[in-house]
Amino acid sequence: MTHEEDTSKQQSGQERPFIRRDKVVVTKVTEQELAQIKSSAGQCGMTRSDFIRARALGYRPRRRLSEVELDKEISEEEYKKELRHLQKKLNALHYRLYRKKIPVVIAYEGWDAAGKGGNIKRIAGALDPRGYEVHPIASPEPHEKARHYLWRFWTRLPKTGHIAIFDRTWYGRVMVERLEGFCSENDWMRAYNEINEFEKELHDWGAVIIKFWVQIDKDTQLERFNERQNTPEKQWKITDEDWRNRDKWDAYETAVNEMIQKTSTSYAPWHILESVDKKYARIKALKIVVEELEKVLG
Repeated sequence: MTHEEDTSKQQSGQERPFIRRDKVVVTKVTEQELAQIKSSAGQCGMTRSDFIRARALGYRPRRRLSEVELDKEISEEEYKKELRHLQKKLNALHYRLYRKKIPVVIAYEGWDAAGKGGNIKRIAGALDPRGYEVHPIASPEPHEKARHYLWRFWTRLPKTGHIAIFDRTWYGRVMVERLEGFCSENDWMRAYNEINEFEKELHDWGAVIIKFWVQIDKDTQLERFNERQNTPEKQWKITDEDWRNRDKWDAYETAVNEMIQKTSTSYAPWHILESVDKKYARIKALKIVVEELEKVLG
């Protein structure tokens, strides 16, 4: 084992089961291509061989969260202009989706106070109310715990031609359930393949899958937590659990990095929304949704 591979294992925080890989593939690249591979692998926290293998197998490695540049912003004037334009386009695309009976799944994950709700509001505001549902996901109910963890999401999937927006998702299995001990290590390690297979089935059914991680830094989260705590009409948004989760920021970041690398596939890639400027994140999300729908509609 190389030092680079050992470091990668330590960063994940877990020992991995041994996988025998004894087949060698040789390819030639230019000096410039090698430099690009080294840079891209490093930004994703991966070895070069792991990065190339992931790309070859249809995964789309993403930068580690600590590498994401959060200084993106948009002016108020540009925001209003883009919002009107993109919502109008999305509304027209929604009608075409219905006519062609194409289902859409939009999944949101992100840090507490990152701006998921406001982001969802701007997308939902462009849609025909008869053709979409927003599913806020909380802790599973007793009857849901009695079934496979994916069951409660399967029952919320959209009809053909409709859109389902999930505010929190099946990825809780490899984040909160992993870190809070609500499932065994074998359970959450197995979940990566289960989730990829679940999303592949949705893709094969004909669904468009759009996954967002809403990213902020720790200082921004503290600022927003304090604002909620000190504003009477916003106090309902902040709980003791939010503060407890904040204390585990580093552990969650490790889990999220691993989640993104193992479940960002060609058919269901992750999109990172830089949300220190919430308005920038809203416009970026709308652009991605419009682009993905235009691809499938032609």
